[in-house]
Amino acid sequence: QVQLVESGGGLVQAGGSLRLSCAASGRTFSSYAMGWFRQAPGKEREFVAAIGWNGGNTLYADSVKGRFTISRDNAKNTVYLQMDSLKPEDTAVYYCAQHRNGLGAPSSFQYEYDYWGQGTQVTVSS
Repeated sequence: QVQLVESGGGLVQAGGSLRLSCAASGRTFSSYAMGWFRQAPGKEREFVAAIGWNGGNTLYADSVKGRFTISRDNAKNTVYLQMDSLKPEDTAVYYCAQHRNGLGAPSSFQYEYDYWGQGTQVTVSS
C-alpha cells in the first residue's frame, strides 16, 4: 500500500517562501514520476508541478513557473516543492501524487496519478 504524507504547509505573508515535502512509502519511489496539485476553496483541483522518476524532467503550471521549483531525493523517498514569491492566489490545499506507471513521464493530468496524499494547507496573506 502506497502512502504519501505531505508536510511544510503553513501561513506566510505575500512575497515569502515555503518548502513542502512529501514522503512516500509502499513501492519503489525512484521508479515513479511525482506531481503536486492544489485546490483552492470553491475551485477544482489543479496541476502545479511534476517531476520525472529520475528528476531529469520537470513540468510547471504557467501560474507558478519561475516561482516554484519541484525536486526529489530518491534516497529519502521524498519529493519537494520550493515555493518562492508567494501570492495570495497561491492559497490552497496542496497535494502530492504518484504517477500510476513505473518510469512514466511527468504529467499534468490528474487521472494519470493513482495515489494521493492527504494534503497540506498553504495560506498566503496579503
